[in-house]
Formats: sequence, structure tokens, C-alpha cells
Amino acid sequence: MSDNLKNVAAEIVEILEKRYPDAPCALEYNGEPWKLLVMARLSAQCTDARVNIVCRELFAKYPTPEALAAGELSEIEKIVYPCGLYRVKSSEIKEECRLLTEEYNGILPDEMDELLKFPGVGRKVANLLLGDIYKKPAVVTDTHCIRISGRLGLVPAGEKNPVKVEKILSGIIEKEKQSDFCHRLVMFGRDVCRAKNPLCDECPLVSLCKMRENQKM
Repeated sequence: MSDNLKNVAAEIVEILEKRYPDAPCALEYNGEPWKLLVMARLSAQCTDARVNIVCRELFAKYPTPEALAAGELSEIEKIVYPCGLYRVKSSEIKEECRLLTEEYNGILPDEMDELLKFPGVGRKVANLLLGDIYKKPAVVTDTHCIRISGRLGLVPAGEKNPVKVEKILSGIIEKEKQSDFCHRLVMFGRDVCRAKNPLCDECPLVSLCKMRENQKM
């Protein structure tokens, strides 16, 4: 990666840090790793806000991974229904909890290869877990990350492959800042850099934005 791109990335990181001093995960898992594992699976094609609401009921009924693993699938499905794809998601979170309790003694693994063994866990979710739980370098390539990184020119325009975006950003964002940077992109994507009708006139990154630059040509 060019030093210039790394410098631009560092400037973007600094600006977002000032705008969002705190960088909490949008999923309200209260510091319990197994809950983030479950919530991350439920968040696929569903808003974080809805997952937070649904999981209040889910975790009230099943307060431990052992309880969820032993839960009746039909009862889990009723609760998870608002998240969409409820049959697949219910089956997978139940199996996740079984695997966690029976194979890992309730301790979420801290290695990518081990996390990928859990049903429904791909690199995006695994990176979320590694970054949030274990504070390891991790780039979570969700829709906000991919869209905004492309607009800013951190990745090639039109690049939608999550693994490629992850690899590029991992090479230009300081390791200790990667996880929080991705959380900040989520907040920034909701506040300003929206998928439709982005608020460019209010954007603190407008001078660095390749999309804006291209529109002026």
C-alpha cells in the first residue's frame, strides 16, 4: 500500500475519532461474549436496533448459552421471527450455543479459524468478535464499511468483495484502531454518509471524498 493512502486513512481515522469519541458496538450485548455471538448472527439482513429489541426477550427467557442450547426450537423461532430468516437463524444460534458449551466450555475462542466453525459465522462476524471481545486487530466489512471506504477512495471504486475490502483496510488502518474505526463507520454511515442522499454539505470528510471529487469533474 502507498504511504499516501495510509496517510489519508490516518487522517480519516483521526477526524472520525473527534466526531465520535466513543465507539460502542451497535449491538447491546452487555459485555457477554456469547450474546454478541448470537446477536451478530441475528443481525444478518436485519437492523441492529431490531436485534437489540428482540434479544431483550430472547435473553430474558434464555439467560445463559446452556439455556438457549437446551431451548425448544419452536419457542426460539417465535421470539426470533421479527429478525427475518427465523428458522435458519433459530437453528444456528441454538447450535452455536451447544457448540460453545460442549466443545469450548462456554469460552468463546479467540482465533479466526475456530470462530469460523460456528454455524452462521463468516469472517465479518468473526472479526466483530475478535475486535470487540478480544481487542485484536479486526476489520468488520459490513455494508457501511464497504460503501464508505469506496466513496472515500480507501478501496477501489465498485469493490464489493468483503474479503478484498478487509485485506486492503487491514493494510492501511493502524492495527489498534481497526475495530473502533469500523464502529465509527457505522455511526457515520447512519448520520451522514447514507446510502441514499448522503449529507455531503455536513460531512467532515468531504475534502477527502473521492466520490465528491468525481462529481465535480
